[in-house]
Amino acid sequence: MKDILTAPFLKEFEKTASNMYRLGWDERNGGNISYLLKEEEVAEYLDIHHVIRDIPLAGVHQSSFDASPLAGKYFLVTGTGKYLKNVEGDPENNAGIFRVAKDGKSVELLWGYKDGGRFTSELPAHLMSHMARLAVDPENRVVMHCHPTNTLAMTYIHPLDEKSFSHTLWQMSTECIVVFPEGVGVLPWMLCGTDEIGIATAKKMHNFRIVLWTNHGIYGVGKTLDEAFGLIETVEKAATIYNIIGTRPILNNISDEDMVQLIHIFKLEKVVRWDFLDVKR
Repeated sequence: MKDILTAPFLKEFEKTASNMYRLGWDERNGGNISYLLKEEEVAEYLDIHHVIRDIPLAGVHQSSFDASPLAGKYFLVTGTGKYLKNVEGDPENNAGIFRVAKDGKSVELLWGYKDGGRFTSELPAHLMSHMARLAVDPENRVVMHCHPTNTLAMTYIHPLDEKSFSHTLWQMSTECIVVFPEGVGVLPWMLCGTDEIGIATAKKMHNFRIVLWTNHGIYGVGKTLDEAFGLIETVEKAATIYNIIGTRPILNNISDEDMVQLIHIFKLEKVVRWDFLDVKR
């Protein structure tokens, strides 16, 4: 059996965590990542029949979350209270690989959380988001949560309706409507680590790959770690431009007619939120 520390999926996971910290998206123990793995991937490196311990999904804030739709699926997830900057140097303490139990009420730890820890307290929101995304995109494998500075700042000063927020982001950079043509979902401030915020996030995930948690952070998803990371990176770049502009008058803007040209050249007609644009079709 191969050494798990050499697994490409783990190496990429470590590097992604380091980059999220390096960019200032995940201060202290903020932020978390969950990565849906294939059984054959895991079986190359771990004895999938050897369960180290069972960990209940119920935590301080959760009491009734049911993950049975994901029963038998394998996940690589950052640990609670862990700093993402430390994942790359010590993945076995700062992350874990587990399988969701048949009853959907616990997970079976196969590797990691070596110091006796457990998965991130945001796991219910992650797993609910995985369920929602898999329903619309069977290839989705990554859910990523972080606190990008400028995106977070923008939720303090910009109206929170999804149409205007998405439209503003689209206008900040030509690539935005190409990268996230469906726009972004927006939630009001809610208590983190609860079933309620997980349910609300998952509901948005049926229509958006980015969900903003007002005054808190962002949830992004993707088929790969790069895709989820790049999606968040693009939103954060747009928010940065918005904040740099501030109250100064805009002399040159990306018009809705310009965006329609982008929609057609990149063949986004079926995925773009036309109702977020002020144009006649």
